Amino acid sequence: MHNFIKGQLPAPCKKNKMVNTIAKTVTGLGLLMASCFALSLPTSSSVPGGIVNLKIAPASELRPQVFYRDQPVAMSRHDGFWYAIVGLSLNSKAGHHEVRVNGQGIPFKVTHKDYPEQHITLKSRKHIDLSPHDLNRHQGEKKLAGAVFDTFDLSQAPDLAFIKPVKGPYSSPFGLKRFFNESPRKPHSGLDIAAPTGTLIQSPAAGKVVLTGNFFFNGNVVYMDHGQGLISMFCHLSEISVAKGDMLNKGQTLGKVGATGRVTGPHLHWSVSLNNARIDPLLLLPSER
Repeated sequence: MHNFIKGQLPAPCKKNKMVNTIAKTVTGLGLLMASCFALSLPTSSSVPGGIVNLKIAPASELRPQVFYRDQPVAMSRHDGFWYAIVGLSLNSKAGHHEVRVNGQGIPFKVTHKDYPEQHITLKSRKHIDLSPHDLNRHQGEKKLAGAVFDTFDLSQAPDLAFIKPVKGPYSSPFGLKRFFNESPRKPHSGLDIAAPTGTLIQSPAAGKVVLTGNFFFNGNVVYMDHGQGLISMFCHLSEISVAKGDMLNKGQTLGKVGATGRVTGPHLHWSVSLNNARIDPLLLLPSER
């Protein structure tokens, strides 16, 4: 069920019991509608790890209720139409897909993309062969992160024109098929930016800090909710300068680059999630394309 602190989506959304979403401080339909208008259209790339912008209905109609894989989808009014902004996970299969719009299906296609491999050698196997204690710790942290990624906050109007969170070259692109000490692991679901320890990290867009901590793999980490299922995660920090509940403006400092967690050197690992699908952050950086 949808869990809302104030206000609720119309009944068709409430009936989807598979979705666990939270909308905070929604004071009525006016605020809900306003939060949709502030969205711009990001770069569209219909591949695993990409974004699809789907024209749904005339902007004169009420906000459509759009779901993809049982997750609510961010909406934008643009050039006289409603657009669904759909994130595609790295495990998306090529071929036919569809979003559900007020209960009806609208199809789109996903094209295959073959991401390259990356082989990384770690001096210690601590982050490869986990002890029972470390495994339990990781599973608990994964549950905390999962709750964040499953959030859909209608009270915030996400700005999809992001800025780069830290100065530095890209050291590991999104989507790499990763091998640690020749052991296959999950694909790289973020973007690595190389920078010296202590380099300031800025918020790529306005949002709310919803989780911080020291995690087994991610080290010192900050999670930010930008609204409507758009979440940023910043990993391996040497210092966290914000706290849960803080509201940040675009460009505001949230911490410093470090080498905590599973790393081979100082860098920022930046992950972006949209409708609970990890997407390529570069699609939200128009100046970087």
